Amino acid sequence: MSSRRPDRQLRAAVPVFAALGDSTRIHLVIRLCAGQPLSITQLAAGTRLTRQAVTKHLHVLARARLVRGARQGREQLWELNPGQLQEARRCLDLISRQWDAALGRLKASLEAGE
Repeated sequence: MSSRRPDRQLRAAVPVFAALGDSTRIHLVIRLCAGQPLSITQLAAGTRLTRQAVTKHLHVLARARLVRGARQGREQLWELNPGQLQEARRCLDLISRQWDAALGRLKASLEAGE
């Protein structure tokens, strides 16, 4: 991510943050963080979500490349794509550095005016 300009970095992260902007999808990502691929049935277990609703949310996450599905027999197993989360983390780090720099400039400006 460091080779691209900051504005392009931020634009590239928009689909990831949009996909993570839903509590159900956050819950699915958390479940997939356990490390093993899970079926739609496993992801729906213990929730009030239907398998169809889980599928819909997984497809949103897949379009943002946060998860990937693979056929295993008759089931579709889903797993997390940790690279996309790392990319989102780098984006948040960039925003944090920009805010720190802006706050530093404000502080210096206020102190110079005293």
